[in-house]
Amino acid sequence: MASTLRVVSLVPSVTETLLSWGIEPIACTRFCEQPSINHVGGTKDPDVDAIEELKPDLVIVDREENRLEDYHALRSRDINVESLHVASLNDVDSEMRRLAVRLGVEWSYALSPQRARRGIRAFVPIWRRPWMTIGAGTYGASVLGHLGIDVLFADSEDAYPTVEEHQLVETEIDVVLAPSEPYPFGERHLDLLNSIAPVMLVDGQDLFWWGSRTSAAVDRLDERLQSSIDGGR
Repeated sequence: MASTLRVVSLVPSVTETLLSWGIEPIACTRFCEQPSINHVGGTKDPDVDAIEELKPDLVIVDREENRLEDYHALRSRDINVESLHVASLNDVDSEMRRLAVRLGVEWSYALSPQRARRGIRAFVPIWRRPWMTIGAGTYGASVLGHLGIDVLFADSEDAYPTVEEHQLVETEIDVVLAPSEPYPFGERHLDLLNSIAPVMLVDGQDLFWWGSRTSAAVDRLDERLQSSIDGGR
């Protein structure tokens, strides 16, 4: 039986997961891609006044997605907040299980076995001007690691390192894995990206959103990568 709690989700991955559990949030962010649900700002600039007026039973945030100051602002108004922390594939099961218990719903999870290293060195741009990529401590990097891909420039102390043009020239890159978000890389960027290395466009939600989609998303990415590898032989 789905929860009857009045829930606000400030995390796109959580909004998608709640809906898969039969729970429609009373509000979410404008980045959750749910136009029929009331929006209360973005992930980094939620409208705390609007959230308070909704009198939610629970607001769900994530430490990687939302700001600490917004968490404190919500708590200062005696709003119940569930703070998740998903920074890798290893966090998904425990955090979703904890949330499911809080909401009184069932959670099941099965992940395909980890792939052996494929010997593929990938540049994963998430922004341009300047170029930025994903660090080793991020969910996206853990997904690609699970799929046997070596993510270049991920050994920085920054979660999302800036990559200089000379690094792209000096580094041996096998493939550019260009996700559709947060920067909307697409067909119009192929010439630019191909100047760095052969390009594979990937679904940014499959790479960066977690929760109810994780198992199938990892399999879809695996199939996409394998198809490209087989096609290149």
